[in-house]
Amino acid sequence: LDLLLPQLAPYVDCFMGTRGAIRTCVSPEISKGIALRVSSGSSMLQADLSHEVVAVDIEDAIRMNADCMAVQTFIGADGQLSSIDNLSQVINAGFRYSIPTLGVCAVGKDMERTGRFFKLATRIIAEMGCQIVKTYDCEDFEEVVAACPVPIVVAGGKKLAERDALHLAYDVIRKGARGVDMGRNIFQSTHPLQMAEAVRMIVHEGATDNEAWEFFEDAIH
Repeated sequence: LDLLLPQLAPYVDCFMGTRGAIRTCVSPEISKGIALRVSSGSSMLQADLSHEVVAVDIEDAIRMNADCMAVQTFIGADGQLSSIDNLSQVINAGFRYSIPTLGVCAVGKDMERTGRFFKLATRIIAEMGCQIVKTYDCEDFEEVVAACPVPIVVAGGKKLAERDALHLAYDVIRKGARGVDMGRNIFQSTHPLQMAEAVRMIVHEGATDNEAWEFFEDAIH
């Protein structure tokens, strides 16, 4: 990542990551936004991922010049209450220093990703005071956007074929998302720079998925 992120900088608006990843992989000279993940404590070795803590305090977020702080929230999971407590702590600290909070709508391994769930989860997160909500694509996504009073950013999720990832980006932007937060679909692409630029065309230039795919194909050949 320390080699790739500087190359991606011209094509993205913001880097989202943990304190360690941002400090080691994003040079201070890179003037892109920083969404600092401040909650932590789970790993894929666990059956239940919903128990986290606030791992970064507001003072370090300020030192790192974070543009927003990201907190995972596990609505409907065993750790719902503690994750909402984490979210509340970060929102309250953010209000004191005018740093917005991004509430991440996390989904447990065995939970269904239904429109009904996401409408409820994103609404709860927004009503806690978050300025941005990150969630997943789902059926009736337009209704999720309509029910949420703050801007929604959609997670890229698992690695997809490049054309499918571009379709995902186009579809959610068309339905009202303000942006996409793509990790694996950029980093694990065979051509990450061209992929990032194609996604940027969809988000900022109104390109269709077909137009973005045509650009991607031309750029790599």
